[in-house]
Amino acid sequence: MAFKSFDRGHLELSVVAILSSITTSFTHAQETAPASPATVDACVALASNAERLACYDALFKAPTIIQPQAQVAEPVIAATSVPVAETNEKNKPESLKDKVVQKLSDLHLLGAAPKFDPNVSLLDRRWELSEESKLGVSNIRAYQPVYLLPLFWTSDKNEFPSSPNPQNTVNKKQELTSSEAKFQISFKTKAWENILGNNGDLWVGYTQSSRWQVYNSEESRPFRETNYEPEASLMFRTNYEILGLNARLLGVTLNHQSNGRSDPLSRSWNRVIFNLGFEKDNFALMLRPWYRIEEEAKDDNNPDIKDYIGRGDLTAFYRKGENDFSLMLRHSLKGGDKSHGAVQFDWAFPIKGKLRGHLQLFDGYGESMIDYNHRATYAGLGVSLMNWY
Repeated sequence: MAFKSFDRGHLELSVVAILSSITTSFTHAQETAPASPATVDACVALASNAERLACYDALFKAPTIIQPQAQVAEPVIAATSVPVAETNEKNKPESLKDKVVQKLSDLHLLGAAPKFDPNVSLLDRRWELSEESKLGVSNIRAYQPVYLLPLFWTSDKNEFPSSPNPQNTVNKKQELTSSEAKFQISFKTKAWENILGNNGDLWVGYTQSSRWQVYNSEESRPFRETNYEPEASLMFRTNYEILGLNARLLGVTLNHQSNGRSDPLSRSWNRVIFNLGFEKDNFALMLRPWYRIEEEAKDDNNPDIKDYIGRGDLTAFYRKGENDFSLMLRHSLKGGDKSHGAVQFDWAFPIKGKLRGHLQLFDGYGESMIDYNHRATYAGLGVSLMNWY
């Protein structure tokens, strides 16, 4: 019994000692553990230097964390992406006019745009396409070739001009000679520059060509035929490459052509002409399909003119040294008995100094308005005052 009491008393003392030891260790750990004060004043209040230093370290020491790098990068990306979006929205064209200007200011189609050199480009010098070559409005410029051919011969004189309109058919023979003189003047001026942004110019032009029966002394040397051709053209700069050629020009022209005579010799028509210009080095090519503005049958001097003079033409130009060559082809684009057309070759060549000669060969229909449905071959020789380019 005494032994059991001893054991129980001894056990109680052991438990008390263990609990006392645990309590003492826990209390010491709380005292020595660095505090995590919320303010600097709490650190200053600590008496122990070691504890105060540990408090400062806990309060001011930056934790070593890798994640904040990603957190910092995210706002940077967001900050830089917002202005780009805002800039794109700001530069985006809003109105229909702005969209058209953006498209036409530098048009690229069907391939990489080649370098545009206004000092070399034939079409640029002719139409002032690039910004560097623009000379403003109201400056008189050459247009079509200007020449004087003292000798202009034909293989078949048209002494009975005719037309499907009975009022425009001649019944009395015209006394003509096979040889005559021919001359042409042509000029244009810019009426409006940079219609859409930095592109698009409105030109007005005038061309006049005359056939003069200067060797026909028996008929008092009359002017057999003079053609008047005023027009207005809206031309745009393009910049793309197709089939090895640089496409530089796109335009539309409102054209009137007549001979200014009364019936039965009156001839006239109005056209809307579309212009496509291509070039490569010293070579230029102009493609011009057109649409005739129809007239009332009773007022139409030449109702079938598009079946003879055609529905479009193609003019190729090539410069070799001081020699300029051009070839014009046109056709009715019809078959059978409506298949008609013409070809014209011009050569401007040097003679002496600035004096240049001009050779012209023509075969087909429509060398002039009065001869629109008359086929003949023509040959002319004279001097060239101004060429295409």
